[in-house]
Amino acid sequence: MTAESTAAVRPRNRKQLIVEAAGRAFTERGYHAASMEEIDAGVGITAAALYRHFPNNYALFAECAHVMVDRLVAALDEVPPGAPLSDLLAAGTRVTVAHRASGGLYRWEARYLGREDRQALRTKFGHVVERVTGAVRREHPLPREQLRAAAALGAIGSITMHRTSIAPRRAAELLQAAASRVVATDPAVGGGRRVRLPTQPEPRTRRAEILAAAVPLFERDGFANVTNGRIAEAVGVVPSAIYRYFPGKADILAAACLQDAELFAQAVAQNLRGVTEPREAVAALAATYVGYNFERTALTSVASAEIVGLPVELRRPLVVAQREHIALWEQQLRAVRPELDSRQARVLVHAGFGVVVEAGRRLRWRDVPENRDVVAALLVGALGV
Repeated sequence: MTAESTAAVRPRNRKQLIVEAAGRAFTERGYHAASMEEIDAGVGITAAALYRHFPNNYALFAECAHVMVDRLVAALDEVPPGAPLSDLLAAGTRVTVAHRASGGLYRWEARYLGREDRQALRTKFGHVVERVTGAVRREHPLPREQLRAAAALGAIGSITMHRTSIAPRRAAELLQAAASRVVATDPAVGGGRRVRLPTQPEPRTRRAEILAAAVPLFERDGFANVTNGRIAEAVGVVPSAIYRYFPGKADILAAACLQDAELFAQAVAQNLRGVTEPREAVAALAATYVGYNFERTALTSVASAEIVGLPVELRRPLVVAQREHIALWEQQLRAVRPELDSRQARVLVHAGFGVVVEAGRRLRWRDVPENRDVVAALLVGALGV
């Protein structure tokens, strides 16, 4: 084989192609569900060729995470110091939308990366937040500049977390506008709404005890690292007893998430009871969503990272529940903003959810009324309500 023909079958950017394919696989299927063989097929290379670049799944995952953040850093660093905030938000939005299919890795950052990689990524993302914070401080000198900057980036990053079909240009316009509203939101305005959340039921059956014991383990150590034996030990039964109630560990996670979805639906119905004005309904939805995420942090963090990797038959009822909830948001948001079509409304709702994720992380999910109020205000700001 000649040098020319070898070059033709071995592109110089092979490593980049591998990272792009892996990023898509990790985003769509989850860290543990995406296999090296699947990534091989996505690039059209052999496993041996893949392992020449990356020795294992973790090395490839870490590279994907670094590449994603490096793109964001590079895009913002191209914006001159002192440039308008809109230029920074536009740069971040542009690169995020362009790499939407492979950019949804930050949901697993703290869960699966080693300490050194995690710290390196935090430093890089911290640089991005500081660039935006500086511009926010100049143009919108309100309290909590850094929190508002991080929340705005969460709104932009939300596009990587769902599959709503929308033209990239229109998505970028919506996300940049949402981020602009977030940074301009006064965190002290619109707070004080108190919502009622259903009490977590006491585990009175063995099945309920298994669910109650499994979730904290999944949250602390990661779903893949928790065995049925450890769950059984936490419950105080022999490992074989687990199989009387659940065929496998994935069934335990799916059951816990479905139970949580039912409780959340009850909370939404309770807090919307008697609310007829759409703007008030959006505010009630926001306060309920924020309150539930702060109060049920363990399960919501596990669910956001792990549901995507569940088998289709277990994931389906959870996806249906989520779609029903999104449809409710969409209905109320379009009643307030009738210029939005269905897809645009869904993109904005997800942007609001992204605000909650990033702001909640920044606040370390410390559940106090002030934090709930601030995050709810930023969520509503993202929606333009």
